[in-house]
Amino acid sequence: MVPDNLKYTKDHEWIRVDGEVATVGITDHAQEELGDIVFVELPKVGAALEQSSSFGSVESVKAVSDIYSPVGGEVVEINSALTDAPEKVNADPYGEGWIMKLTVADAGQVSGLMTAAQYTEYVGAES
Repeated sequence: MVPDNLKYTKDHEWIRVDGEVATVGITDHAQEELGDIVFVELPKVGAALEQSSSFGSVESVKAVSDIYSPVGGEVVEINSALTDAPEKVNADPYGEGWIMKLTVADAGQVSGLMTAAQYTEYVGAES
């Protein structure tokens, strides 16, 4: 399940841009690889992020994995529901399991990310 309306990173994050604000989360493939997620470290609202910088982590019963920002920008909202229900990332990674929203500093960075077809091919080549 790789939605066509999103862009993807090689680190298995997705981004959905709506105007100047983008929503970010981890892909279905990433949550499957991690297994049952037990904790999500969220960024601070107001944090300035560089493209590809780590902004938090996802902890599962198997491992802890850093999460990287697909684009540079400022964090404007976090999904605080994940504090009490990190399993939302497993259940609905592209919906209720979103992690943060940020303003997009450079729209050109979005166009450099993978399309759904490219990401599907990348995941296939990885395994």
